[in-house]
Amino acid sequence: MGATAEIFYSMKIFLDSVGCRLNQSEIEAYARQFRQAGHELVASPAEADLAVVNTCAVTAQAASDSRQKIRQATRLGSKEVAVTGCWSTLNPQGAAALPKVSRVVPNVEKDHLVADLLHIPQESFDLEPLARQPVPGARLRTRAFIKVQDGCDNRCTFCVTTIARGQGRSRSIDAVLADIRSALDGDCQEVVLTGVHLGSWGHDLTPPLHLRHLVQEILRHTDVPRLRLSSLEPWDMDAEFFGLWADGRLCRHLHLPLQSGSAATLRRMARKTNPEAFASLVAAARLAIPGVAITTDVIAGFPGESETEFAESLELVRRMRFAGGHVFTYSARPGTAASRMPGQVPHPLRKERNAHMRRVLAEAALDFQARFLGSVLPVLWESTAALDPQGWRMSGLTDNYLRVTAHAGEHLWNRITPVRLIALDDKEGILGYVEG
Repeated sequence: MGATAEIFYSMKIFLDSVGCRLNQSEIEAYARQFRQAGHELVASPAEADLAVVNTCAVTAQAASDSRQKIRQATRLGSKEVAVTGCWSTLNPQGAAALPKVSRVVPNVEKDHLVADLLHIPQESFDLEPLARQPVPGARLRTRAFIKVQDGCDNRCTFCVTTIARGQGRSRSIDAVLADIRSALDGDCQEVVLTGVHLGSWGHDLTPPLHLRHLVQEILRHTDVPRLRLSSLEPWDMDAEFFGLWADGRLCRHLHLPLQSGSAATLRRMARKTNPEAFASLVAAARLAIPGVAITTDVIAGFPGESETEFAESLELVRRMRFAGGHVFTYSARPGTAASRMPGQVPHPLRKERNAHMRRVLAEAALDFQARFLGSVLPVLWESTAALDPQGWRMSGLTDNYLRVTAHAGEHLWNRITPVRLIALDDKEGILGYVEG
């Protein structure tokens, strides 16, 4: 940084990120640390002395969005920009060349970003943490994203994140519990555990532990109203793992990336699963957790994907009846094994397959939503907007990840209330009626 870090004064800080929930959890950690050091968070780069942008490189679009976020921060008036994350780690020179970028912090140093920028000891943040406050602006969230793990030891051939994030590293149970208690002190109603390879948490600890141990400790030692797990690789779980959901505070939502429903494609991806094992895992989860929402990720147009392989993938996705998911058009990332594979699928065909897969997932999502019409489920209200002449329009999530919209006469942001699900709407999702 320039002179802003040499002489202490209360700076105005704008925080933004692109990409995954792990990036969001890191932004939340930065927010707490800047506040703890006496600085003010602002909702727009126009107000900021310093903007911090956490970038992503998982797809070419994510990399483009990262560059756009940085340019936007400077265009809107931020005096200085610090950049971190996967895109800037892989392209430090490109990041440093953007206007007003004064510091590019690689991923291996990003946990110390705030301390390094402010020239204060990292130990300053080990004192009693401040109660969480939602990051202002577009990042205003009721849910707190808690980073429990970073890096990945898998070698999926399409993934650039392993290159950018390095080997898997677990945070201690005590550190995770401290972050969760800070979130709860700030009246957080839902905690989301995040990591690059969340299911590998504990493998590198002495003695080795499993993610189930962390979840058990959180449920045992905190009064968190809701605990949600972010993306989990299917090979990290078994039927015993699903017994954790006997505690009703654990949200009935599993995001299990499939990536392809073709065994041959999965082998080229170096995924540690196959269609039969994946289907068995989904069946076990549904048996153990009634009403569970299972969502997924699928890549369309992976190198070498033939018409037969795509048909196999489409059929498995159709058979799994997912509650929703993301379809990614294959994007060759520099440095990955897949980018060098023969049989690169033409871009128009990738997009065509993407559209077909999206339609199948969308139909399954509607079927899942329709199952709950007429039932009453608790909803955590995440966003509200004033209505004329009076009242509020609200949007929130059930524990099994149904997006619900409702109107109410009072402001219910960050509250969990029972809602009767009454109808499906093309634009609004599920329409609900607030009971009580």
